[in-house]
Amino acid sequence: MEEPTAQFSDEELVDNFPAIDDERIQLEDPEFEVELPPVEFEDTPGLGCSCSPKEKDVDAKKMKKTTTKDKVQAFHLRRSLNLIDKLHEEKDLFIQKTRGELQVCRQRMDLLTKQQESLAAEISTEREANNMAAMGRLQAASRRLQTELEHEKDLQSKITAMLKDSENAMWHIEIQKGQFEDVRKHNEEEAEVRHRCLEVHAAQQLQKEKETLEKVERNRLLRARKSLHVQKELGLRHQKLVEDAQRNHKVAVKFLKASLGKVREREQKEEMESREHLKRRMDAVLALKNNITASRETLKKFQAWGQSRAELAKQKALTEKEVILAQGGDAFRHLCYQRRHQELEAQRRAFEEEQKLRKQEIVSRILKEEAEEDRRRKRQHPPATTTEQQTLRDKTWKYISDFCEGKTATTTNYLLENEMPFYPKPSCLLKAISSESVVDLGTISTEEEVLAEPDIPGLWSKDYKSYQVSKPDTELKPVGGTKMDKDILARTMEQLRSGIIHKQVVSGREFKGRPFNSKPEVIHFKDFDIGKVYKKKITLINATYTINYCKLVGVEESLKDFIHIDFDPPGPMSAGMSCEVLVTFKPMINKDLEGNVSFLAQTGGFSVPLKCSTKKCSLSLDKELIDFGSYVVGQTTSRIITLTNVGGLGTKFKFLQDSQFYEMEEAQPIMKISSLYTCEDKSPFDKIFASLSEQQLDINGSSPMDIQSQKESEKLDEAVVTAVASAMTTTVPSDEQAEITLGEVTEGEIGPFSSIKVPIIFTPVIPGEVQTKFKVMFKNPKCPTLYFRATGIAVDVPVWVPRATVDLKICMYDRLYQDSIIVHTRSKAALRLKFEVCKELRGHIELLPETGYIQAQSTYSIQLKFLPRHSLPEDAGKYFDPDSRVLEAPMTIWVADQIKPVGFTVQAVVTTSDLEISPVEINFGFCTIYEAIRTEISLSNLSLLPQEFGFVGLPKYVDIQPNDGFGMIMPLETLQLDVIFRPMKAKDYRFELICKSEINRCFKLSCQAIGVHPPLELSHYQIKFSATALYGTTVSTLYVINSHLSMNKLIHSLPRIGSEEAAPVGPTSFEFLLPPNLPITISPSVGTVLPGKRCLIQVAFQPVLPREMILGEAAQILNKEMESKQFRKETAQRKEMWKQSMPVMRTHNRDRLTRASTLHSTELQRQEVTAREST
Repeated sequence: MEEPTAQFSDEELVDNFPAIDDERIQLEDPEFEVELPPVEFEDTPGLGCSCSPKEKDVDAKKMKKTTTKDKVQAFHLRRSLNLIDKLHEEKDLFIQKTRGELQVCRQRMDLLTKQQESLAAEISTEREANNMAAMGRLQAASRRLQTELEHEKDLQSKITAMLKDSENAMWHIEIQKGQFEDVRKHNEEEAEVRHRCLEVHAAQQLQKEKETLEKVERNRLLRARKSLHVQKELGLRHQKLVEDAQRNHKVAVKFLKASLGKVREREQKEEMESREHLKRRMDAVLALKNNITASRETLKKFQAWGQSRAELAKQKALTEKEVILAQGGDAFRHLCYQRRHQELEAQRRAFEEEQKLRKQEIVSRILKEEAEEDRRRKRQHPPATTTEQQTLRDKTWKYISDFCEGKTATTTNYLLENEMPFYPKPSCLLKAISSESVVDLGTISTEEEVLAEPDIPGLWSKDYKSYQVSKPDTELKPVGGTKMDKDILARTMEQLRSGIIHKQVVSGREFKGRPFNSKPEVIHFKDFDIGKVYKKKITLINATYTINYCKLVGVEESLKDFIHIDFDPPGPMSAGMSCEVLVTFKPMINKDLEGNVSFLAQTGGFSVPLKCSTKKCSLSLDKELIDFGSYVVGQTTSRIITLTNVGGLGTKFKFLQDSQFYEMEEAQPIMKISSLYTCEDKSPFDKIFASLSEQQLDINGSSPMDIQSQKESEKLDEAVVTAVASAMTTTVPSDEQAEITLGEVTEGEIGPFSSIKVPIIFTPVIPGEVQTKFKVMFKNPKCPTLYFRATGIAVDVPVWVPRATVDLKICMYDRLYQDSIIVHTRSKAALRLKFEVCKELRGHIELLPETGYIQAQSTYSIQLKFLPRHSLPEDAGKYFDPDSRVLEAPMTIWVADQIKPVGFTVQAVVTTSDLEISPVEINFGFCTIYEAIRTEISLSNLSLLPQEFGFVGLPKYVDIQPNDGFGMIMPLETLQLDVIFRPMKAKDYRFELICKSEINRCFKLSCQAIGVHPPLELSHYQIKFSATALYGTTVSTLYVINSHLSMNKLIHSLPRIGSEEAAPVGPTSFEFLLPPNLPITISPSVGTVLPGKRCLIQVAFQPVLPREMILGEAAQILNKEMESKQFRKETAQRKEMWKQSMPVMRTHNRDRLTRASTLHSTELQRQEVTAREST
């Protein structure tokens, strides 16, 4: 709604533009986009005008006198005039829009005041009738109308102020426009002169174009001749090409026949080979089948042999146990030590085998490196005479061969020290060793250093030292070397990588990122068992732009004892190629492991994450609440609850009631303390004491295998304790019989990745709601106890309806609504049901079928049909509330052989679907064909549901706004619509407007009007006044025209009123009628116009500031002053209160600081005491 106002003076319009060149002005002017005429024709007259030579000389002299400054000023003045005209038009349009909005605002205010008066009358009537609900609704509507009226008043004041500002700006623009009137005339004269010059220039340009057309025609003829010549040459060339193609086709046919024969022979040969291959495969499958059957027989033999051995071992263990018990010893501890000794023996044998394999590996690598070194020497130098001195590699190989044959090493420290200067340094030897050997040498654990002597003395260390047996008191070297060794290794690796890693640049683009992608991205060993070997393959894909290399660096120190990598370097790999890596995992401890497998590429290093996760229990219940629903007393039902284990470790479980939890915990210490049992019952407690003693031993010092055996013994102890505790809890007698109990399966063992279903039984005894809480306990201490509840309701009636109230929400009259009602039965026999509707509502509600049989323990569905008629309020009686329009209808289900019926209620809010249009009939009255009449109508929705509506089939001379008469009306809402009537000719109009709702109901509005064709017409029907200052005057002119010259209706339409006779030709009088209190005067307001003549009318606008606005502004200023005084007074009071409270706050802050300091000092003292105790 805001419109910028601009006021310009002559000096500002001229001086605000910078001085520019004459050529620049000509280029920027959009009127001179064509070629400009020469300067000498600028002020010449038109083409048809003949001028003497003397007049031309005078014009030329005048043109020379015009300077650049005059041209620039003229250009600027022209632009200023255009800008003023544009501003005048925009401001005039804005003032018209503002006035229209102001008129609409006033009409809304009038309508709101009328509605308030009508609501006040309705409130008074409802108050007399003592209808409080209607009074509340009407008062809410009255408050809403009051707020809307206040908003409209604020909007009217804003629009009035905006209109005055715009009119002021318009008057200023009119004044400036009058000041530039002379300049405008001068510009028009110059424009005429330029137009004549352009015509002369156009004639010259036309002559030039004719000449160019002749030249173009000549060129076209020349090109046509050349094209004919070229076509002839192309025809000859094409004929030659066709002949060559025919010759080549004959040769190609011969060659094709020969190649097709070869292809057929090759296909026959491949078919024979495929048949032979298929025959070989069939033979291999038969042989494999025979081998499988044979291997199954051998496996059965081995299994039987293993079972017999296990039985013998078991018998042997039992006899040993009896002997130990007879001697008074601890049999369980002896068995644990014996099992642990066997495991250590198996580990020692496995370690020796692994050591032998590593020896063979080292030998094979040394042989390979020696062969490569010899080959390299042969290439670089010719064969030289052999010296008698042996190399370090020869001595190493001799030592290995002697060691493998069983001979003792005869080398001494003295010989090695003497021969050391002649041999290469160890650093040179390390450079020759491959990356794989370095990894294997680095993976030797501390256990190998303690248990065995190094295989090749002098190979791993610079100074040879004879092997000495480690004493138990000596400290072991830390895993991975000392800090200095790690620093030296890091520097060495950095030097090596600086020479290996190179940037990869392809097509001017450098590769950045991960050089190889792995599939899968993470190496994950899930749910592993100790002692087993797991293998996984990963694929490394070259993701760089060109050829790259890949080299294994190794795994982290924490994983070297468990992870082995098999990787053959593939050499140069093109982009997109892949290689495989075999990762072997041999777990030795039951612990989660994480790390990385590191690789080195030509563009940099990368790693693949590695995870090893142990077996864990992950237990859950499928539901936490079991709702049995309603059941008859004496009946039994059950529900299934599922216990699921998604982990890789199994455990034992026990279902208990929540009240038995405390008894179970009290039973455990009794078991541990008691020792008054027989020899057989004493073994579980001996196991418990043995496990406690093993834990103490483990704290002092234990190996990974000891930890594993300890965990196994702990599991056995927990199983025994839980079994005895469950036995004790089950022996506790129950005084009361529980209505919700557990089924037969209450305890057991759940395996990995499995689930167990446990039944929960509900046997109601007393009518009412029953609730019981259960828990699930597990042997594994890491598994938390799970809880769930079971609820049920015991009832007496076998037949019931789940929905006691069927809510149909809001329904309309004469519309069908349906719903399905489910009837349940608990009876074990079929029952006959009869459905009954109350007498008052049988014409509106129907239950189908009226009679039915429900089978045992099943459901029965009946159909409810609700078709409310308009007679429902009278028919329903007490079941219908006319104020709230709520219907509550009781329905009855009679069961055979049962006195008490089953009832339910049908509830609905019944509303109408009527739309009300007011007024019912519209009379537009007389309306000329040069204008349009707007009338406001109200569309009210009497329904409690929103409805879509639309006015359809409108005639061309009628328009309804907004949204062309379409939209949605909310419940009990009233919309204001504008009906615009614009007659096209003079006649009597009678028509109906049809409004359709979404359910295809029609509501009609009758309209009538008389179209008038007046004998007089105005030159224009809208006046835009410029911005006018207060108490100033703006005058605009228009004409009243009498265009009625003849009575011939074939020439033009005759002026008439409706269907009456046409008006006669002659002088016609007119009169202007102005609304009151309007600052506009028209002169002359009365006059007569002869046929074919027109009369000049002057319209003057003189704005005046009204007295009410002045009083309103004064009242606002007084209110602001009062508010400012009140604010100052309040701030002064706050300052005084703050000054009074300052001393109290200071003392409080001092107390807080002293308390904080004392607390801090006491805390520091405690820390010092704990530090002294720890030291």
